[in-house]
Amino acid sequence: MEHTPFYPLPPLTLVLGGARAGKSVYAERLASGLAAGSTVPKPALYVATAEAGDMEMAARILAHRQRRGPSWTTVEVPLAVPEALREGAQQGRAILLDCLTLWLSNLLHAGHDVDEAGDQLLEAVHDLPCPVIMVANEVGLGIVPDNALARRFRDDAGRLNMRVAAAADRVVLMSAGLPLLLKDRPVARESGA
Repeated sequence: MEHTPFYPLPPLTLVLGGARAGKSVYAERLASGLAAGSTVPKPALYVATAEAGDMEMAARILAHRQRRGPSWTTVEVPLAVPEALREGAQQGRAILLDCLTLWLSNLLHAGHDVDEAGDQLLEAVHDLPCPVIMVANEVGLGIVPDNALARRFRDDAGRLNMRVAAAADRVVLMSAGLPLLLKDRPVARESGA
């Protein structure tokens, strides 16, 4: 059964969920306009934070690219996400940032200040002339990690997700491929999509 996503797009949408919950596919449908019933995808910008560090990740990246098709412009940005959002913003073209969790991992490995990076991200998104959809993993539902780095990652991911969710106009939790609306406030400005 096809589930009707929430449309039109507000300025900022956060799509959360666990591994293989359907986050990226759902977010791609939103960004391309297919969620609104269109049969022809709209141009969209995909800001990818993943790096192909091994063959498995390279295969995942390739599968994502193939699924999106030619109507998408893709920029691969492991660290400079706020800058990529500003540079890629165009009226009428949605931006999909996939994903915040990998971006956080990249920031931690590079020794960046996570709180400062979060500030820069939210500042960049605030005045963009187009809707932005961010995808993030919900990593805090499982067992307590057994080492300090993994606990820090889990905690930083939770804090980043909370900050983005607080700023977002819409928050959707994906579970078993189903979108569950957690937050939806009226669109306060023109979203461009």
